Amino acid sequence: MESKKQLQVANQIKLGLSEVFNREGTYFYGSAFVTIYDVKMTPDLQNARIYLSIFNADKQDTLDSINSNHYSIKKSLVARIKNKFRLMPQLEFYLDETLDEVFKLDALFDKIRKERTEEDKNNEIE
Repeated sequence: MESKKQLQVANQIKLGLSEVFNREGTYFYGSAFVTIYDVKMTPDLQNARIYLSIFNADKQDTLDSINSNHYSIKKSLVARIKNKFRLMPQLEFYLDETLDEVFKLDALFDKIRKERTEEDKNNEIE
């Protein structure tokens, strides 16, 4: 369970990064649609794990581009939230696969439903 301070810092970073990606995102990763799914802080507030959802582009290439522009992204973030923290945490970007898993499960459930309806139709005919 995260502490209140961890949640506050994570929220500030999420808001600041959202603004950075919204205004300067095309410079960092091109035309991909990137959203910040979640930000988790370590207990010592030294590292921020940022989980991203990426659409309309190759996910790994976009994540690599973001990681290669790590310094510029952090610099833009510091310019926006510099008065809120004494020390800026290290940013670690991760790909969030939650939505992809939801789509896979949804497709699997649809397949199961179709098989059941076909079985029901075959049982009615017999």
